[in-house]
Order: sequence, then C-alpha cells, then structure tokens
Amino acid sequence: MAREHLSKMIEHLADYGLEMVGAIAILLIGWWFSGRAHDLVLRALNRVPRIDDTLKPFLSSLVRYFIIIITLVAVLAEFGVQTTSIIAVLGAAGLAIGLALQGTLQNIAAGIMLLLLRPFRVGDYIDAEGIAGTVNEIGLFTTDMTTYDGIYRSVPNSELWNRNILNYSRNPTRRLDLPVGISYEDDVEQAMALLLEHLVQDERVLPDPEPQVLVTGLGDSSVDLTLRCWANRPDFWSLRFDLNRNVKLWLDAAGISIPFPQRDVHLYQVSSTPKADTSEKVPSSDARKVTSAISGPDHEESE
Repeated sequence: MAREHLSKMIEHLADYGLEMVGAIAILLIGWWFSGRAHDLVLRALNRVPRIDDTLKPFLSSLVRYFIIIITLVAVLAEFGVQTTSIIAVLGAAGLAIGLALQGTLQNIAAGIMLLLLRPFRVGDYIDAEGIAGTVNEIGLFTTDMTTYDGIYRSVPNSELWNRNILNYSRNPTRRLDLPVGISYEDDVEQAMALLLEHLVQDERVLPDPEPQVLVTGLGDSSVDLTLRCWANRPDFWSLRFDLNRNVKLWLDAAGISIPFPQRDVHLYQVSSTPKADTSEKVPSSDARKVTSAISGPDHEESE
C-alpha cells in the first residue's frame, strides 16, 4: 500500500511538474513575444507616413497587452482551467473589477477619447490648467510630457481629459502684445510713429493682420502703449525677446523716456492757535534749576 501511494504521489508530482514547466515556458515566451510584437508593430507604423504619430505608440501598446492577456489565458489552461470557466468568472467579476480599477479604466477611456478627438498631438506644447509641457507620447494609461525646463512628467489621461486644454502649437500664427510706457511729457504721436516704423521693418512681423501701436491706458506715471503684431509660431518668442530690448534702444535714441512708477506727495502743515499762558513767571534762578532738572543729570547747572 505504501508503495502504491508513493508511486501515485510521484506520478502526480511528475504531472504537476510538467504542467508547471509548461506554464512557465508559455509565460516567458508570451511575455517575450508581446514585447517583440510591440516593437515590430511600432516599426511598421513608423514606415507609414499617413498614420499620425499620436496613434503609433497607442496601437503598439494595445497589441502588446492583447498578447499578454492571451498568454495568461493559455497559462491557466495549462493548469486545467477551462477557457469557458475563465470567461464566466471574468464576466461575474466584471463589476467588482470595474469598481476596483475605476481610476485605471477612466484613464483608458480618457486616452481613447484624447486619441479620437485629438485636442493635442505628439510634439504640441499644451497647458491644462497648470499641467504644462511638450507632449511626447499618449499611452493607454498616461501621457508623457517634458516641461519647458526639461523635466519629465507623466500625467494620467483622466487628469488631462477633465481639464481645459490650451494648445499653443495648434495654430500656425500667434498674436504678440508688448506693453510699454512713456512719460506724460513726451510726444505720444512721435513715439507711436517711431515704434510702428521699426515694427514694420522686422521681417518676422506678418503684414496681415497689420501691426499696430495703440494707447491702451493712462497710468499713474506713464502713458501706456501696446505694440500689437502677428508672427509665425516658431518666431514668437525670439521676436518678443528682441522687441523688449529694441524698444528701449529706439526710445532712448529718440529722447523718449520710459518712466518708473512714481507718485507726487504734497504735505500741508496745519497751524493751531496757542492758548494764552496764565501761569506765573518763575525767577531766573528757579528757571535755571527747572531747565537743569529737565535736562537730566548729565547737564549740571554751573554757579
């Protein structure tokens, strides 16, 4: 009897060991193949110029996760679990899984909506209510970005989908408004004509719409002017920085000053009528003593 039980145990262990080895082999091969398929699909999509760069990483990741799911099902089948039973269990546990992975499913749904509606693409600079940066990749769960100072940032897709998005790279042109103040003592018409003349001469300033120099306010210490022009998006920041420097040089050469904030303060002294002094006069000697007492011990009265 003991030998029979031992032999049966050895047979079960042998069978279980073979199933374990087969499951591990399927898992390793499936995991390797999923990564390989991801790379192959991504390379194939890169050869097709008509496919948007935003869709390429998403589709390749979708293929990878699909192969991983098939691999897991095959591993369970190797242990004798029926595929129909797996589907039934997943269907019954779908509600619980959905509640447990609510945030993850939201990210997947948000990622799909971002890819369908495309409020931004790979390479665009966006600002989603404080979440700003250049988009590097829109994945199944997160969007990878690089901030303006070169810092990597990974943002869940649901965070971007639920916010207002400003896309600074969508339109080919941008309007530039540059405020500058001049003194009240300077000639406004001369300053406006001078700035407009130099503004038109810059090749980066687009002729349509026409550049303008406007009086936008009368401040406490200056007449507020605004230089308004349109430029191509790649030229926007270089033009803005150059205008900040050149406006100062142009106005200095013309003798027009840029005043710093200042305020005139007028002081008025209110004089009060003194009351008549009805106190008795003290003798001179007593007066000297009072003065000495008020002056303090450091100032002795000399005889």
